[in-house]
Amino acid sequence: MSSPERLEVHASGGCQCGAVRYRASAMLDTSHICHCRMCQKTAGNYFAALIGIPKDALNWTRGTPATFKSSDQVERGFCRTCGTPLYYDYAASKHLSVTTGSLDNPADFPPRVQFGIEGRMPWFDTLSGLAEEGTTEETMSEYVGAIRASNHQHPDHDTKDWPE
Repeated sequence: MSSPERLEVHASGGCQCGAVRYRASAMLDTSHICHCRMCQKTAGNYFAALIGIPKDALNWTRGTPATFKSSDQVERGFCRTCGTPLYYDYAASKHLSVTTGSLDNPADFPPRVQFGIEGRMPWFDTLSGLAEEGTTEETMSEYVGAIRASNHQHPDHDTKDWPE
């Protein structure tokens, strides 16, 4: 297996509340989803979406993540304030993997491969056939104004201070 390609990029991300922010000057071409049970538990979802960042290319620009050792070899980082999962770090590796959803522009890093397929939900391949009910604004129109007016979610870009 060849080493992942290092891509020189400028990417940023952080948690939902803005207490923890990071910047990356390089990413690896390792965007993936993992269906293993440990990733399901850490993401609170059917899979975790992750992408590698060389450790020497990652800077925490606001706050520092809290950590949980999900095994003797793996540390997982998250925001201690809002609980957002932020990274997976295999101690022996020269990179760690941030959660793709914590990136400010996650669509820039589509998954290239799936791992942990033993834990993949047996109905996963039927998702593309599900009915689409519309956008959040359409399906929750009576709540959108109140949510928007009281939104505490950090925007998808760096800010000097937060909350603003």
